[in-house]
Amino acid sequence: MSSPETGIPPGSVTSILRLEGAVVLFAALAAYQALGGNWWVFALFLMAPDLSMLGMLAGARAGARVYNIAHTYALPALLAANGWALGSDVAIQIAVIWMAHIGLDRAVGYGLKYPQSFHRTHLGVMGKSKSRETEHANAG
Repeated sequence: MSSPETGIPPGSVTSILRLEGAVVLFAALAAYQALGGNWWVFALFLMAPDLSMLGMLAGARAGARVYNIAHTYALPALLAANGWALGSDVAIQIAVIWMAHIGLDRAVGYGLKYPQSFHRTHLGVMGKSKSRETEHANAG
């Protein structure tokens, strides 16, 4: 059944966003290879943006804000542009690793966070919260 406003079947937008994340991930992997980056460095820093989850220690609203800033393509794109302008391969490689992380997150369904719950994202509800919401929907 399609949404009356868009004509798009439910779930399609999420599927497109997850596919987009996978495309970014594979493009970042290709770019890192083309840049001649060290794959040990890539592996070491791939999950570094998730350190932004420490923002949750300051509360849900601040945590969501910090996490979301670290998980948008804008900052690594600016870093890559500055790296290119300044001729810094290291900056470009860091940006590519960062983009790969975001792409990986999106591809597997981790989205930007809402302050109401760390499990509510722009790609839907994730984890145990998802099964609880499914149970409530089926019971109602």
